[in-house]
Amino acid sequence: MTQPHMPAERRPANHGPKVAARNRDALIVAAREIYAAHGLDAPLSAIARRAGVGQGVLYRHFPDRASVAIAVLEENVRQVEQAAATEGFALTDVLGVLTWHLTESAAFLGLLHAHGAAGHSDALAHALALSGRVECALRQRLPEEHPLSAANDLMLAVAMVSGAVSGPTREVREHRAAAAWRLLGVPVGPVRPFKE
Repeated sequence: MTQPHMPAERRPANHGPKVAARNRDALIVAAREIYAAHGLDAPLSAIARRAGVGQGVLYRHFPDRASVAIAVLEENVRQVEQAAATEGFALTDVLGVLTWHLTESAAFLGLLHAHGAAGHSDALAHALALSGRVECALRQRLPEEHPLSAANDLMLAVAMVSGAVSGPTREVREHRAAAAWRLLGVPVGPVRPFKE
């Protein structure tokens, strides 16, 4: 059976790759919001709804829950790198961006740790690579005389703060992160996402 021919004026516009990239970005933002509010057990359909796309679009970009989490983590790292590369940003500003991502994405850190512990070496290797990128970004702004400038101290401090970031709401997680930085004696700028 042949498909009926639709007149040209009634066909939906095909925006091609531009829409695909927009949909992917919307899914990452939605995943961060849904998981921050409801945890990793939130249904993937909630992410699709929040992004304003169908579940098929979600699965076209992300075949499973872990791939959504990794995409969000990669975006977090990209924003930390951009903040570190921004003229006029000090270490405190970059730490503020990093802290925002830790408070928004604490659930994703748990997912990667769970996958690593369960023997999923690909996820663990990916997490280690992302951690290395964060360290490089932070060291761009780390003064030589800073208390965290010793070889392993910087990422140990980040790990300690990420371990302290827990709680049912973003506000509670942000408060715990600020307390952890304060106990470490490290000043942090405004806790906010990086805006280009």
